[in-house]
Amino acid sequence: MNQPPDQPPQGGFGAPQDQPPQPGGLGAPPPPATPPAQGGFGAPQNPPAQGGFGAPQPPAGPPQQPQPGYGYPQQPGPYAGTPGPYGYPQQPQPGPYGAPQPGYGHPQQPPYPGMPGTAPGGPVGGGQGSRKKTALVIGGAVAALLVIGGTVFALSGGDDGGGKKPVAGKSDDPKQSSASASPTASSGGADPENLNGGRRPGEAKVLWYKPAPDVPASGADAPGMWVSGDTAVKAAYKQVFAFGTGDGSTAWGPIAFPQKICSVTPQKSADDKIVVAYMNGANDRAKCNQLQQIDLRTGEKGWSGEVADGGLFDSAMSVELSVSGKTLMVGRSQSGTAYDIDSGKKLYDKKRYGEACFPAAFAGGTGRLIQVASCGVGTSGEHEEIQELDPATGKVRWTQKVKKGWEVTRTYSVDPLVVYLTNRDKKTWNISTFTKDGKFRSEVKVDEKFAPRCGWAILERELQGCQGVAVDADTLYLPTDSTISANEVVAISLSDGKEKWRVKSPGDRPMSPVKVEDGKLIAYVQPSYDTGGQVVAVPVAGSSHTAGKLLQNPAAAAGTENSFYDGVVDWSGGRFFISSGRVSGDDDSGEKLIMAFGD
Repeated sequence: MNQPPDQPPQGGFGAPQDQPPQPGGLGAPPPPATPPAQGGFGAPQNPPAQGGFGAPQPPAGPPQQPQPGYGYPQQPGPYAGTPGPYGYPQQPQPGPYGAPQPGYGHPQQPPYPGMPGTAPGGPVGGGQGSRKKTALVIGGAVAALLVIGGTVFALSGGDDGGGKKPVAGKSDDPKQSSASASPTASSGGADPENLNGGRRPGEAKVLWYKPAPDVPASGADAPGMWVSGDTAVKAAYKQVFAFGTGDGSTAWGPIAFPQKICSVTPQKSADDKIVVAYMNGANDRAKCNQLQQIDLRTGEKGWSGEVADGGLFDSAMSVELSVSGKTLMVGRSQSGTAYDIDSGKKLYDKKRYGEACFPAAFAGGTGRLIQVASCGVGTSGEHEEIQELDPATGKVRWTQKVKKGWEVTRTYSVDPLVVYLTNRDKKTWNISTFTKDGKFRSEVKVDEKFAPRCGWAILERELQGCQGVAVDADTLYLPTDSTISANEVVAISLSDGKEKWRVKSPGDRPMSPVKVEDGKLIAYVQPSYDTGGQVVAVPVAGSSHTAGKLLQNPAAAAGTENSFYDGVVDWSGGRFFISSGRVSGDDDSGEKLIMAFGD
């Protein structure tokens, strides 16, 4: 079905609901002391857990008025210089959905002045009662607040601009917190609960699992998961753990921090380095400004540093960490500073430029670094700009201006660049793709309600927060929306935005893309209460696109597999890994931190 004239597609995932902005400081609600927990696999949590895999969705609040659909009267397209939605046929057609329902790709943060990418009224589709459970990694968040400039200053020991050489010294190991017992202390070997008991023919094995560490009763975040060779690494609360991928034995560490971890690099560098940010205190004024580099292969702690505050409203209360090649970008509310991830040497600052343009968010991947800036906020010329930066120097390679009213909310991919935009005033959304030199390439033209998974962000924009979406050189793979039954994954051409093919989830459970590997789309089929999850592969070339089973997880472990809250998944070396994105703090729940399946 073709798009309507002069309007991006509406409804479906990310469609802002017709609700007014919430009251509160700076035009938005103040964040809770503990960020709302996100949907997982059914584990009860202290934060308001919401409907997910197998759980019926809660009521979405008062009935919503139907939103305009694909054929609604003309609206301007998102890019300057384009007279609408790139020449689509101009005949009205009925909206496909009526009132939009929540998909797990909705923007999940309340609106803040100058912070694009949020839906009026906060979480879409029922407020804080509609988070979905899934098994997809959540990346770090990029802070974005108001419009007053500043900069991130050099890391401790880094180049201060005065010619001093950086010092990438080793940091002393802080003492392990008594509230963070190591999950390696489980007894009974790799399968103490005998989850492999009664394993059926054709089912894979539970290779190993580890209990969640002790955390406060209010719960704690457990961001990120990285598989490096034969080591799986997981952060939780105040520690980073490393386990052997085959048997779950302790590979190194754990590394303990004096305060809770607040951000991590969602990707690792080419030589398997990550950076962890943790709080500088435990009180309400504490900032997410302490950085520590870690070698995933050895557990060795490299350089450490502190992110300094910049100008007013450019605080390090929250930061996003992005990796592009050997460059670490530390993004704050209105600026960013780049460092060499190996040495900690400061490379450059990105701050205010041009007509009051402030860097609001960054996204990294492979050798590309994308910056989104908010320009002229509060003026008649208010708009956003997408730029590609040279990761090593910060030099702008190209700039794409976005029309007023359109907000760059997410990047589904950096290479190739695929972005998701919203227009809160017109309650519309748009998925656009770009060429290597920043020229508009296509937008998605498929009449469908998609549901990739996006993370929760508080006081910040989270460009890298969406998963359940995969991209290769010429195709975008998106899951259709479903919470408790089978769905489809649709392959969409990046050259023209049209559907190439689609594949239905095997069985009766939803399926989400994980990655494209060796010419096949790897996808994860969620478990039910009595059937384990599946890892499947779909050939992306040719005329036959059937999901072939790579791994069938055992039914005896389905309850445990379904309990990972805010689940983070990966497929590596023929093994499937799942870990919690948040730990509940319930000492009696038997909660797991990480689990591995294989043949």
